[in-house]
Amino acid sequence: MLQILTQQSSIINDFLAELRDVSIQKDRARFRKNVERIGEIMAYEVSKYLDRTEVSVQTPLGQHASMLQKEQPVLATVLRAGLALHHGFLNYFDHADNAYVSAYRKHTNLHEFEIVVEYLATPSIEGRTLILIDPMLATGRSMFLTYKALLTKGKPSRVFVVSLIASEQGVEYIQKHMPNADIFIAAVDPSLDENSYIVPGLGDAGDLCFGEKL
Repeated sequence: MLQILTQQSSIINDFLAELRDVSIQKDRARFRKNVERIGEIMAYEVSKYLDRTEVSVQTPLGQHASMLQKEQPVLATVLRAGLALHHGFLNYFDHADNAYVSAYRKHTNLHEFEIVVEYLATPSIEGRTLILIDPMLATGRSMFLTYKALLTKGKPSRVFVVSLIASEQGVEYIQKHMPNADIFIAAVDPSLDENSYIVPGLGDAGDLCFGEKL
C-alpha cells in the first residue's frame, strides 16, 4: 500500500507548503511545529489500518462497547532529523514503545557516500507493529538499513514507512527492498540532485529543525 496524502485536499497541503517556503523556514520553531502537526495527521491516517478489539468501557451511566487499538506500535525514528515528526506520532500513540537509530551519510567524495548505522536503542519488535519514521526518503537506503538494524531485535508483524517528502526513486527502492511495508508519504517529488537530495524538496530537515551541524 502506498498512500500519498497531499493527493487529497486537506490542511496537510498548507503545512507542507510552509515547510518548503524558504522565507518561513527561517522561523525554526514554526518549522518544527509544522513537522509535528503533519506527524499527527499521518498518525491518524496510519491508525485507520491498525487492528482493533472490542473493550467494555464503564461510563457514569452504563457500559459501552468501544473499539480500541489492539496493541500499541513501536515508533522507530532516525536521529536527529526524525524527532519532530516522531513527536507528532507520539502525541497520538500515547503509550507506544519507542526506538531510536543513528544513521548518517558518510561521504567518500563530493558526490558519493555510504550509510552508516551507529547507534540503536529499541525494545523487542518481535510480533509488533513497527512504524519507521524519517522526514526525507531520498534514496531509501538509510530507511532500509535502519530496518535491517532493527531486525536484530525481532521480526515485526507489520511495517509502516512514514516520511514527509520522498523522491520517486526512494519510493521505488523501498517497494523493491521492503515489499511488505505500507508506505505513507505526505508528498512525492520527481527527482534527486547530484548529491542525492530531493528536488524540489525542502532542504535539510534536521538542520531546519535543530540548527546546522558540523
